[in-house]
Amino acid sequence: MSIEQLITEHLDIWTAADTEKKSGRGRSSGSAGSVYGIKKLRELILELAVRGKLVPQDANDEPASELLKRIAAEKAKLVAEGKIKKSKPLADITDDEKPFELPFGWEWVRLDNISPMPIIDGDWIESKDQDVEGEIRLVQLADVGVGEFKDKSDRFINLDTFNRLNCTQLQTGDILIARLPNPIGRACVFPDLNQMAITVVDIAILRLLNVSYDEYVVHAINSNTFRAQVEAFGKGATRFRVATGNLKTLLLPLPPIAEQHRIVAKVDELMALCDQLENQHNNAAEAHEKLVTHLLGTLTQSQNAKVFNTNWQRISEHFDTLFTTEASIDALKQTLLQLAVMGKLVPQDPNDEPASELLKRIQAEKAKLVAEGKIKKSKPLAEITDDEKPFELPVGWEWVRLAVIGFSRTGRTPSTQNSSLYDGPIPFIGPGQITLACELLPTDKWLSEAGRKETTIAKTGDILMVCIGGSIGKSAIADKEMGFNQQINCISPLYVESKFAHISMMANSFQSKLLEFATGSATPIINKSKWEELLVPVSPLIEQHRIVIKVDELMAICDQLKLRLTEADLLQHKLADVMVEQAIS
Repeated sequence: MSIEQLITEHLDIWTAADTEKKSGRGRSSGSAGSVYGIKKLRELILELAVRGKLVPQDANDEPASELLKRIAAEKAKLVAEGKIKKSKPLADITDDEKPFELPFGWEWVRLDNISPMPIIDGDWIESKDQDVEGEIRLVQLADVGVGEFKDKSDRFINLDTFNRLNCTQLQTGDILIARLPNPIGRACVFPDLNQMAITVVDIAILRLLNVSYDEYVVHAINSNTFRAQVEAFGKGATRFRVATGNLKTLLLPLPPIAEQHRIVAKVDELMALCDQLENQHNNAAEAHEKLVTHLLGTLTQSQNAKVFNTNWQRISEHFDTLFTTEASIDALKQTLLQLAVMGKLVPQDPNDEPASELLKRIQAEKAKLVAEGKIKKSKPLAEITDDEKPFELPVGWEWVRLAVIGFSRTGRTPSTQNSSLYDGPIPFIGPGQITLACELLPTDKWLSEAGRKETTIAKTGDILMVCIGGSIGKSAIADKEMGFNQQINCISPLYVESKFAHISMMANSFQSKLLEFATGSATPIINKSKWEELLVPVSPLIEQHRIVIKVDELMAICDQLKLRLTEADLLQHKLADVMVEQAIS
């Protein structure tokens, strides 16, 4: 089966095995945001290319052994002219080293022997050496993609620094090899930037001097065969890297020069097909996401029960085709939370005691706690205006400011310099222990009884919410007594069902206001007083229980949908892997 047939006859496998959200894409990039099946397909194309299985061989092609003779002769000439130093010969390649058998006319070669010029590192450029007004571009790791020069960095040095440090000027056609992830060993051809350029020490430079086709060599370096060798030599726990000395010894399959050109032409053709497939997939995914968002929006915007039922009927008829991605299921979850706090998830019962009576009991309990000295008397909150209310509530419900439903606190961190405050039985958490799924992760910090006095304690049922940073708005219900740091606010509901209050705080109507009230563009933060002023809806207590039960039930169904989706994705991934393995073997 030809590679074209392999692609076209199994489109369902290549395009169904999906990954996370898109995060930028380059040729054969295999980025975390690409479709998994197409990512594997790109890898397969490169692997078939370096194994001599992508295009037919031509017995009339000059064999690669002749090319290697010319490379060796050119190297000897450069040494004789004093342009390069004579390097120590690399070890002969043994049969045990060769990953697989090559076609007739091909040769295994160590990377440093594929060019007359030795592989060298870029230059050691410190921050003090850089100059924003400089005329020489400083190419960095972010510029080196998998088969693609990304052209991302904006660092420069001046000519004086270039001369003082005796820097190596990059030439158009140089092959840049990243010695650090991600992924380690990725390579691209340096293009004509119409300006002088150098590169950093973490990028190796391979200059072919036109003896081999640079595009083929880049494809070969980016293949799984070569990358496996790179990763085997990689070292470093904090900064995983490969030494240039090790790069020089790695094996590369070298075809005849004429076949190199045929391979590159075929790779370009097939990669363009992969780009087309991926664009079609992503366009369809984007359209699907917009449709789901629109249809779910009709539910929250329904003006009465009749319109709501009509809109829900439209969704339910196509449920199996609408909620087929993690993003769509997450959107469904968020819509269910919003419907819950709008009183549209369960029916109202006119016999329920109205929320106004519940609020009176809360007020009385707070007055009692103040009189007993257990809490401080808080400042009166501003009256709620009609303009503040995001939507109309059912009869018997009330809008209140968050502080009304309980008493709130901000966390504190005991001095980390005092070891006696730690290593006790009381868990101590920060934002990292609160997940986006509203769960609490185990902590690695524990407070002593002395530490308890130096922090703020949340009790079971209290609601914890991150109030600063990129994860602002993450929340969870405390499942035990615990301390928490100053990046978290906490509210202890009085008489209000904790899970209902938490649902109200997770809903879009609350979260959007939270972000609106937060200050700081780089690091958003909302102080406790502003947080307390945010509005939450309060339903009759009996209805709160009904809402919590219904939300739990529906969230469990959503989680089951996600589980099935994950299982289906895993199966598609396995199918794609098997297709690749069969094609290579």
